[in-house]
Amino acid sequence: MTTTGRSALSADTIPDHLPERLAITLWDFSWYVRTGPGEPFEDLDAAFARAVGLGYNAVRICAMPFLLFRSGLDTSALRLEPIGGGYASRVRWYDVREPTTIDARAHLLEFFRAADRHGVSVIVSSWEYQQSPAFAADRAWHDALQAVDPEERLTVLGEALADLVDLLAEHGLKHTVALVEPHNEVQAGHLTEGLPGAEDPVVELRGRLEDGIAAFSARHPDVLCAPNYAGVPVAAMRGLPRNAGALVFHPYVYGVLDDLVREFALRGAAADFPQERADAELLRPGAPRFAEWAPPADQEWKRHASIVGRGEIYVHDWCDPEKVDRWLYERYGAHRIAMARQLHEWIGVAADHAERLGVPLVFGEGWVGYTPRDCRFEEGPVGARICRDAMVLSRKVGAWGSIVCSNAAPQHAMWDDAELQRECNALFLEKTA
Repeated sequence: MTTTGRSALSADTIPDHLPERLAITLWDFSWYVRTGPGEPFEDLDAAFARAVGLGYNAVRICAMPFLLFRSGLDTSALRLEPIGGGYASRVRWYDVREPTTIDARAHLLEFFRAADRHGVSVIVSSWEYQQSPAFAADRAWHDALQAVDPEERLTVLGEALADLVDLLAEHGLKHTVALVEPHNEVQAGHLTEGLPGAEDPVVELRGRLEDGIAAFSARHPDVLCAPNYAGVPVAAMRGLPRNAGALVFHPYVYGVLDDLVREFALRGAAADFPQERADAELLRPGAPRFAEWAPPADQEWKRHASIVGRGEIYVHDWCDPEKVDRWLYERYGAHRIAMARQLHEWIGVAADHAERLGVPLVFGEGWVGYTPRDCRFEEGPVGARICRDAMVLSRKVGAWGSIVCSNAAPQHAMWDDAELQRECNALFLEKTA
């Protein structure tokens, strides 16, 4: 294979039929949980056409592999719905509006057929040990996942992904797969259960992850299989699996957003939440008290099926978006240099390790962090500048794939900012916007 025009990192390991670079839009589990009337994925062809028009040639999804191939559940009429009671209804990725019922396997095949029609490659992953089952109408999917021994979960996922690729091959669609990930952000979810806790979970997960990659690769050695990590775990890169076919990282630099998370205990204990300060600085008038905000009692299991904590859900649901944006802008100056430096360092470290292992590099999510749904900090002038810088850096280090922003997708408001997306994709693909 010639390396002309290809990603600088391990161009010889990227199959010839795949794009030279992957300009990725993140459709996660939204592509099947948000298919109801008026939802962003009601019409898959329209969503793909829009993506291509914005300069994308790749989509990254949760393909629900465990549910379809290893759960033993009947998925011919999978019922999906909002979490319930308005809980998480204003939270990015969680704001499902309409209940829907799908034939999950048929819907998966239709998704890949649509991708093929539009010339879009697919990064196949799973969010099942993080979020996906929280949108099911009953707990059977969640319970089936939890019933798997933690030591075996990544191996079972690897086998499930191999089953999925078998299905795609039967229907002449295997060529649409760019790579597979055993799971999204392996160190941030229920895949870490049962680990000793003596070291960084990235290090302690390596054996499990290597087993999962091996299980998949034994059946489909021609398809790249990549670990996927929250952030770039710079203090634990020794934990990267030795049999990785690629590396996928999510460089969320947070910075000023960390201040918000820390000062309001959004990921801390409920007792530490500063209600009066939140009322004054972040929340809309009439917001319920933090202790009162929860899903309906019969949906409590959905909180365990998800990894976003109560504090973060509460503030995202009840914040005044302008107050939060103003809070972040007022404090950004103190973090500007550190955030830019961290972005450079993380992208550089990721590239160094991809080169050391001789595998392609992908940035599947990024860049600032998990902001409330109706805030525009990441879409505004500061966030947009970070998006541009990140795409330039991704190209500079030879990444095979990168993303305008995690919020640049049909289920987020940034999808309407056509100019920014086309510009950023052009910067990465080196095409004229």
